Amino acid sequence: MSTATRFPPGLGRPYEETKRIGRVLELIQLITIGPNRYRRRDLAERFEISERMIQKDLDLIRNGLKLDLSRSMEGYWFKDLPRLPAVGFTFSEAISLLLAVEAAGRISGVEVADLEAAIARIRGLFPAEFATHLRGVSKPAPLSKPVSGSRRAQMLTLLQRALLHRCKLRIRYRTSSRGGAESLRVVRPYHLLAYVRSWHLIAYCERRKKVLTFKVDRIRKAEVLSERYAIPSDFDLEDYLGLGWGLMNGQGGEPEEVELLFEPEAGRWVSEEQWHKSQHTETLASGQVRFKLHLPITPDFVSWILYYGPRVEVLKPEALRDRVADEHRRAAHRYHPDAPSANTLTGGNEK
Repeated sequence: MSTATRFPPGLGRPYEETKRIGRVLELIQLITIGPNRYRRRDLAERFEISERMIQKDLDLIRNGLKLDLSRSMEGYWFKDLPRLPAVGFTFSEAISLLLAVEAAGRISGVEVADLEAAIARIRGLFPAEFATHLRGVSKPAPLSKPVSGSRRAQMLTLLQRALLHRCKLRIRYRTSSRGGAESLRVVRPYHLLAYVRSWHLIAYCERRKKVLTFKVDRIRKAEVLSERYAIPSDFDLEDYLGLGWGLMNGQGGEPEEVELLFEPEAGRWVSEEQWHKSQHTETLASGQVRFKLHLPITPDFVSWILYYGPRVEVLKPEALRDRVADEHRRAAHRYHPDAPSANTLTGGNEK
C-alpha cells in the first residue's frame, strides 16, 4: 500500500515548493556569509532534512541557478556570485527608498560605508538636475554620527551572525542596576531591535530561564558558541512587547486607563504620531487635545509625560497624576531650594 504525501490542510504541493524555495535562498545566504563553514551533513542537520534532500538543493543551486558553487574539506563556498540585475523604481518609490536609507544612517552602529554606497547608487537613479534638490530633501542632520568599525557596529555584526546561524551566545553583561555589576550569561538571540538611539537584543536567557531585553551597548563581551538553538514557533515579538511603552516590557504592572490633556500646540504634535496601539485622540473646542491610552505605567512612560512639562495635565489615574506632580515639585525644588519640597508637600517626612 502506498503512502500519500501529507501537507498542511489546504496547502498541498505548492506549500512544499514554497518551503524549498525559501530553504534554497537561505542556503545561498548561509554559504555566502560563511564560506567553507558548512558541509552537507551540517546543512542537513540545520534544516532537519536528509543529506539526500540537501544534495538536491545544492544541485539546484549549481546547475539550475548556475551559481559557481564549490566544495572543500571544510565546506561549501562560492567562487563568484553574480551582481543583481538593475531594478526599476517609480519616482515616488525611489524617493521613499532614499529617505529610508538616509534614516538608517541616524542609527549609530549601522555600517556607514555600506550606507553611503547605497545612498550614492539610489541618487544615481535620478536625473542630474535633481541632485541639488535631493541633497536638501534627503539629508537630515543625524542624531549621532555612525562610525565605521565602531565597537557597536562590530557587536551588531557578531549578534546578527549568531541570530542568522541560530548559534547561542556567551555574553558578559553590565546591568543598569546594582552599581553596574557584570554577569556571564548564555543567551539564545530572538530579535535585534533599534529603539530611539540604541540597539537592543531580545533573547532567551538560560540563567534567568526567560526572554529578556539586553541593551547592546551594555554587552561588554560576546562569544558565538557552536551549540545551536531554535526560536520557539509560538514566539511573537509584538506579544512579547505587549502593551508596554517602548521596550520596558513587564516593568509597569497591569495595564491601566490613562487620560492626558495637552495644550493646543503640544496636542497637535502628539496627535500627529502613532505612539501606542491603544491611543485615542480627541481635539476639543478649546483646541486642547485629550489623549487616552490603555497601558502599564512604566518609568519610560512617566519620563515621556514629564518631557511636555506644563503643556500636559494627567487627568487619570490619580496615582499617575500624583507621581508626575511630585516629579515637577522635585524639579522646582532643585532650582529653588527654599521652596517646599515634594516630601514636605506630600507628608513624606512624617514618622
